[in-house]
Amino acid sequence: MHRVNKKYFSIAVLCLLTAYCSLLTAYAQGTGVKGKVRSMRGDSISGATITARQNGKDIKSTRSSNKGQFVLDGLESGVYNIAVEAKSYATGVLYNVEVKSGKMRDLGDRLLLAGDKGTQVIIIGSVFYKSGHSAVGAKVELQRVNADGSVKKIGEAFSDLAGEFSFRQPEGSAKFRLKATLQKGAGSKDLDVDSAAIYRLSILLDIDRGEK
Repeated sequence: MHRVNKKYFSIAVLCLLTAYCSLLTAYAQGTGVKGKVRSMRGDSISGATITARQNGKDIKSTRSSNKGQFVLDGLESGVYNIAVEAKSYATGVLYNVEVKSGKMRDLGDRLLLAGDKGTQVIIIGSVFYKSGHSAVGAKVELQRVNADGSVKKIGEAFSDLAGEFSFRQPEGSAKFRLKATLQKGAGSKDLDVDSAAIYRLSILLDIDRGEK
């Protein structure tokens, strides 16, 4: 009878140890941060690398989903800097993020990345009247021209006191159409881009200054 009790006691201890180890694993995996990576325009950024850093060392990394969401778990409790990197964007860092044991810190959509000017298409333009004078306050619409000839509006700006405007787009080959309107005047210019660079152009309205 004594031997049977000892056997069952050993099995019980083994089960408790297994359960305890499982609990510790689940506990560790539930410690970390989660959130969403977005651009300054509010668009989700997929494939971004999110890294937890502590004392100058990279502790653990993960990647954002196609909706910009991520979960970085398995961290120990402590204070981290959360670095975010993505192609065509400047690196962003959220400093002093406290992580508590057994809790998943939700950062929401606070991780915002600005476009990296070194990997952007930057369009700088000017709007003029027929007389050559700068056109102030002209509405400039940026459209993407698709392969089938269809167009899609992707941006809008107004010319400043010098008649100038600018747009920034991600790196890549594309054809753009810029349409300027002011009062009853209008003008347009097509632009082909093939890499990250600064592109300059001018748009001439079909009216003169003073015409309405």
